[in-house]
Amino acid sequence: MFSGDGARVQVCPLNINSEGINKMEKTDYDLVIIGGGPAGLAAGLYAARARLKVILIEKLMPGGQLALTDWIENYPGFPEGLSGPDLVVQMTEQAKRFDLPIESKEVKSLDLSQPVKKIDLGDRSMTTKTIIIATGASPRKLGVPGEDLFYGKGVSFCGTCDGPFYRDLEVAAVGGGDTAVQESIYLTKFAKKVYLIHRRDELRATKILQERASANDRIEMVWDSVVTSINGALTNVGSVTVKNVKTGETRDLKVDGCFVWVGTTPNTGFLPDSVKRNDWGFVVTDQKRETSVPGVFAAGDVRNTPLRQVVTAVGDGAIAAVEAEHYIENMA
Repeated sequence: MFSGDGARVQVCPLNINSEGINKMEKTDYDLVIIGGGPAGLAAGLYAARARLKVILIEKLMPGGQLALTDWIENYPGFPEGLSGPDLVVQMTEQAKRFDLPIESKEVKSLDLSQPVKKIDLGDRSMTTKTIIIATGASPRKLGVPGEDLFYGKGVSFCGTCDGPFYRDLEVAAVGGGDTAVQESIYLTKFAKKVYLIHRRDELRATKILQERASANDRIEMVWDSVVTSINGALTNVGSVTVKNVKTGETRDLKVDGCFVWVGTTPNTGFLPDSVKRNDWGFVVTDQKRETSVPGVFAAGDVRNTPLRQVVTAVGDGAIAAVEAEHYIENMA
């Protein structure tokens, strides 16, 4: 493991029997993977091929945010691109080909105080030698009046899911990164106008996405602005109030929906304090993807990574699975 200043700290994760031989007590699994997005599925593929006794636990269905992504065109091996759901299906089928068990359960808590890790699933618990945390991240909220009130009634975090409901209507989209711009372009398949609201005077998205947005006559940029409230009747959104951060001027934009893409929050609520996280809540790992707890690894968007993409999540999952295998081998 490593300390807060990055120095390695030697921790013996083994029990010593009366004969002085390193020996760990029997566990239900060699490895439990928590989370079924690209990182978890890649880890499961590698672990299953290595013939580890492994199981993947996923709260909902495999895919994570990838399953909600309209189109992927920067994942190697697919020159024409493919939809997020299609890529999820292929990843899941490939992992299952090597007999990876996938169970739909929510992990309530972890006990990492002993070498044998215990996982609480609510109705039962399981034990394992190693864990890979691949729970990803969820869309971050704006935190403005009306956001929670109109969630599912005009406020959305998924253009692929909800875009078709806004055919020939006007919507607001908030954000300036790749997801915000790509999803705004997707919304123009249905909406007659998309107000793309960004707090700066320049987008953060990759240049090719910026060019596509600029060339799309259904997208109107609202620069230097933030949403201060989402307004409407009890059953649907009617407008958003935006404030210019440079002039202080406010105005209402008449829209029927508001899509929010302003970053992500890691899904780490079930983790104990012994798993170190950074100031933004993302799990801290070393280059082996091992966390501050020996035998516990993290992969994908939940980790403190400089890039959150499908390709990096898959790489994380592969590294974490191989390192988990090495950890287990060193126990023998």
